[in-house]
Amino acid sequence: MRQPTAGEALAAALSAEYAAIYAYGRIGVRLTGAARDAARQAESSHRRRRDALVVQLSTTGGTVPPDRAGYALPFAVTDRVSALRLAVEVEERTAAHWRAALASTTGADRDQALAALVEYAVRATRWRKTAGVAPLTVAFPGRPS
Repeated sequence: MRQPTAGEALAAALSAEYAAIYAYGRIGVRLTGAARDAARQAESSHRRRRDALVVQLSTTGGTVPPDRAGYALPFAVTDRVSALRLAVEVEERTAAHWRAALASTTGADRDQALAALVEYAVRATRWRKTAGVAPLTVAFPGRPS
């Protein structure tokens, strides 16, 4: 199996960022207080990373995948419990794309992928804590179970 190029790996990570932003739109409306604030901050973080990737791929001649009008969620988000469960899943899935990018990138791109992986792993841990889910951490963030 061919390893993706750095540009392909970053484009896949960008697609994951698009999906995360979409999901946080569904998550935030089911939360209140500090959890809603955390969801807004998470969405803003994903937006900043998306914007940086669009600029990076555009200026380096990479392919910028298009954003879609909507994304299929893995389950219905109907209440606080399902919103928190989706927040954990969003961070884990996005971390997985950045973890995959580690193998294809070097230098500053690799640093960028590692920073995203760590940020999303920490955020998934915070969401698990908010949701009362155990264990709070996973052994290898971004790696499929």
